[in-house]
Amino acid sequence: MIHKLVELTEKAQHKPRRKIAVAAAEDEPVLKSLKAAMQNGIASPVLVGDKNEIKKVADLIDFDLSNIEIIHNDKGANESAKIAVSVVKNGEADILMKGFVSTGGLLKAVLDKENGLRKAEILSHVAFFESPYYHKLLCLTDAAMNIAPDFDTKVHILNNAVEACHKIGITLPKVAVVAALETVNPKMEATVHAALLKEMNVNNQLQGCIVDGPFAIDIAVNKEAAAHKGIVSEVAGDCDIILVPDIEAGNMLYKALNFLGGAVCAAVIMGASVPIVLTSRSDTETSKVRSIALAAAMD
Repeated sequence: MIHKLVELTEKAQHKPRRKIAVAAAEDEPVLKSLKAAMQNGIASPVLVGDKNEIKKVADLIDFDLSNIEIIHNDKGANESAKIAVSVVKNGEADILMKGFVSTGGLLKAVLDKENGLRKAEILSHVAFFESPYYHKLLCLTDAAMNIAPDFDTKVHILNNAVEACHKIGITLPKVAVVAALETVNPKMEATVHAALLKEMNVNNQLQGCIVDGPFAIDIAVNKEAAAHKGIVSEVAGDCDIILVPDIEAGNMLYKALNFLGGAVCAAVIMGASVPIVLTSRSDTETSKVRSIALAAAMD
């Protein structure tokens, strides 16, 4: 069981240092996080972008680039994304990271049928939270990629999250499929999907995890709340993964944990051939460094 995000840094430090290709690296917050990641011994960057602009930003933060590979590109951020993806595809880097490029521009390069990094049917956002009010790391998915996932998409989102857990040593993650209540209501699609996902798990169609739901969020994370409502489940109050019904629920829960709940997080995009570090502008530098550590810790 992993309790703290610093354990991911420690795990990454005991592995060969990973190379991380950064698309449009002329970005101060990203370079700050990479500087810290290098100081922690968890990653070595390959910086793709306008070399002069990258050096200007690096000078501002006292980041010595003398031993760092820079691939010069002055033809725009989207072209930098294509080059960074090719670096990964050619086996010259193990992780991809978003710099000063739009999410759409980066994902277009990742999803290119001939030159991209697509592995699974669906790319999805997987965030691991360390909360002072929960007894272990808590994974939340999908808070950033899939807007209103249908049932088949939720299957892929769940599998991506389970794979992420396996890659950091959570061997049999417990998945809480959350909704507004604990009973199946045909008028509430999230509850129907939860019941079907649970059934698939029972029938070994979803493997490597334990799935239960529908659960309201209090049932998912609090054993006393589950007991009060008479719910008996090995997932309730002890889940490793929260699967939300849509991006609106996921985004609000993600930001509530960060800004109201005192939590810190690390996040990656799963479903490509390598982990993708794609952080929000509102994420702290610590969160960005933790996200690099998460990607670097994955087996």
